[in-house]
Amino acid sequence: MAGPSPSRLLRAGQSSRCRQCGNRTVLHQRADQRPIALHPTELATVHVPEPCRWHLASGIAYPHGDGSPWCRIPHAVLCPRRTPLCRTSPCLEALRRQLAVRTRRLTDAGAFTFDPTLTNSPATGAANPIRPVVQMLLCRYLAASPVEQLRCVARTRHRHRCTQPVLAPTAPAGIWRLLPTGSRRGQLALPDVLMAVYDLVHLPYSEQLRWRAQRCPRHAVTSGAADLALAGWQPFHPLVHTGHIHTDVPRHEARRGRGR
Repeated sequence: MAGPSPSRLLRAGQSSRCRQCGNRTVLHQRADQRPIALHPTELATVHVPEPCRWHLASGIAYPHGDGSPWCRIPHAVLCPRRTPLCRTSPCLEALRRQLAVRTRRLTDAGAFTFDPTLTNSPATGAANPIRPVVQMLLCRYLAASPVEQLRCVARTRHRHRCTQPVLAPTAPAGIWRLLPTGSRRGQLALPDVLMAVYDLVHLPYSEQLRWRAQRCPRHAVTSGAADLALAGWQPFHPLVHTGHIHTDVPRHEARRGRGR
């Protein structure tokens, strides 16, 4: 990226905290523009299984090593509250224990509180989904927060992140629908049940692009405004994200439907 560019998203990662363990992570974009949370420091390549090796080039994260003796690793492999994505080495297990101790210290000090809603089962009923499934541009995505709390990622003139929501009262909104999960076929396939989906496919193409870019209506038409944060969409997979499948629409939407 050019030096005078107003955006730093492709030049530096964004420091964040894991919502499950409270440890620090660094968000980088992949080549397909999806975000990935990496462990903030490099590790010796010999201690990291090949499927878990990542490297950075011009700020973009790539899922393999670059031939150097050092590599990056996804935080999900080390998170003490998650099952490792690959077979770990004694070095990685020791690092996981260190992070677990740090999580305990943060919890005891009141600096971190684990959100139990992150592990909700599919039978959570008609509560408003913490991370809803959103359908747009012929794809389904898992949102990073409730639809009403999705915040514009554009940078303002004062170099702060925009505080406006993506769901604007002056713009057309999506519709909650019960749609098939579309589970893959095979031995690991889930039953193709109906799940609550925030459907945007009826909106104009430009509106769906606005949602995909996670911008408010004003910044959607402001070409000079750079992104100050990564859009929080994650491609939805019914087998990976079973904990976010809800079999009923949110209660407020159900009441609205009965009142029509």
